[in-house]
Amino acid sequence: MGQLVVVNFVSLDGVMQSVLSADEDRDGGFDQGGWVLPFVDEAVERFMSEATAGAGALLLGRRTYEIFAATWPYADMNDSAVAAMNAMPKYVASRTLGDPGWVNTTVLGANPAEEVSRIKAASEKETVVLGSGGLLGTLMEHDLVDEYRLLVFPLVLGGGKRLFADGKSRRLTLTATRPTPSGVVINTYRRRTEG
Repeated sequence: MGQLVVVNFVSLDGVMQSVLSADEDRDGGFDQGGWVLPFVDEAVERFMSEATAGAGALLLGRRTYEIFAATWPYADMNDSAVAAMNAMPKYVASRTLGDPGWVNTTVLGANPAEEVSRIKAASEKETVVLGSGGLLGTLMEHDLVDEYRLLVFPLVLGGGKRLFADGKSRRLTLTATRPTPSGVVINTYRRRTEG
């Protein structure tokens, strides 16, 4: 069975909103977009490249998918992560998206949790979730996330969309941690299967 792995950028206070651009997501009046870029160093770039190139598939929410689909098909295919992302299967959870347009993309139906369970059962590789805050809520509610690889950035944003927005208690096991020169700490957590 394949693993479902969340790879995400978060602030110290758990915000994951509008990481790359000021206009990426202004929901709720969020005006601090683009907070990741000042901290992206070679170690962060390498980690993200490896996480992307090593994935068997991508699973994205509609908003994240639309941001990616507007960029990655046109990026430099000589970059191994770009080439991998364009070639691999992509799944997008959406009730409104018709023709996804980006090659190798499947739109999940009305029950994304059920479909993700089938994807995991049929796969031997990792399916990676990037961004996709709304979808993550559904995946966590149905206990479908096996691992979190969180790049924790050394800043507090004070408000915005949070990774663990549902307020539920979760027990995770830290399996790896590494700091980067810019102060980002990359932590890997596994879901605990027993109390």
